[in-house]
Amino acid sequence: MVTKSISPPAAPTTFFVRRSLRVNFWRAPASVRRYRVAVPSYGTITPTPDSAQLSHIARSPYRFETGYALCPKRPSRPFPPPFVSLPSHSFSDPLTTHFQSQDKRLSVRGELVRGLTNGDDAVLVAENFIGVNDGVGAWATKPQGHAALWSRLVLHFWALEVERGVSDIAEPDTIGFLQRAYEETVEATTVPTEWLGTTTSVTALLHYSSEGGDPKPLLYVTNLGDCQVLVIRPSEKKILFKTVEQWHWFDCPLQLGTNSSDRPNKDAVLSKVELEENDIVVAVSDGVIDNLWEHELLAVILESVEKWEAGQGGEATGDRTAGAGGGMVYVAREVLKAAHTVAQDPFAESPYMEKAVDEGLAMEGGKMDDISVVLALCKKREV
Repeated sequence: MVTKSISPPAAPTTFFVRRSLRVNFWRAPASVRRYRVAVPSYGTITPTPDSAQLSHIARSPYRFETGYALCPKRPSRPFPPPFVSLPSHSFSDPLTTHFQSQDKRLSVRGELVRGLTNGDDAVLVAENFIGVNDGVGAWATKPQGHAALWSRLVLHFWALEVERGVSDIAEPDTIGFLQRAYEETVEATTVPTEWLGTTTSVTALLHYSSEGGDPKPLLYVTNLGDCQVLVIRPSEKKILFKTVEQWHWFDCPLQLGTNSSDRPNKDAVLSKVELEENDIVVAVSDGVIDNLWEHELLAVILESVEKWEAGQGGEATGDRTAGAGGGMVYVAREVLKAAHTVAQDPFAESPYMEKAVDEGLAMEGGKMDDISVVLALCKKREV
């Protein structure tokens, strides 16, 4: 299994984290190269507290119809206190109900933590924004390392910035949101106990522009590192936009966190993309883009949408046009299966293999990693 490792220091107070520990493992046999935990999970939106269902979101003229599919390469390290509550040790609690006194939901500063954890990845799926963060798993080798906590908290604090009334802002400062989320995460992981980690981040916020009369959907994409957002227009069978991966060197992306000098306000990239109804926004971790070529990803999504429109993939909750009515979950599952198949194939010709060969490294096959897929279909909100 390919893991992540810490590279030599780039500066006296700065180092970055690579994604590969042992080159000799890249030639491991197929019987060994298996996911230790391959339990996919699927859904439409990630759990969100009722308090976050703010009225300003409902006022937006456009919304996302969403779906996600997740598969970790290994279990995440358990989240520590104070992010999870310790069980009660009161003798007044009957033994049979002892563990019911523990609130297992993650929380920070009285807020339930937004999103879901997928190995060291974290995803956020809501009706007007999506995001994928990729925690650098090499921190698992450190006693206080917790990449999953870092990736989840950065996404959580970013979501809180959005929830504070972004639709009332003519020009959302999504890079500023990420900068504040990073600063909040540093504080939350320092006191009372220091937890080490780094994470990449990509988010997409569905807003709108009222220039020229009727409001039109406008997507704000914020990227730092090598997770990726793509915009696909199924009616034209093409990719309209995709983020550009940011690297320090091979297998060492830009990352936010412990000892990294990367910062959102100087390194993150903002892109604004004009959308049309029925465009599909795709957010994926490197577990997808390291195993599927761009044209393969596009083909899987277009083929899956066509199958859904033709009545395959399960029961719909409404019109199936362009993947509506629950189709985004079906399409996300198909993308995950395609990436998962390549990741376990020791003889596949993968994008990750090509990058490694370009660096003079003898590697073949797919890359074992956390696979996170989030899809969002742009729809006009019904009045």
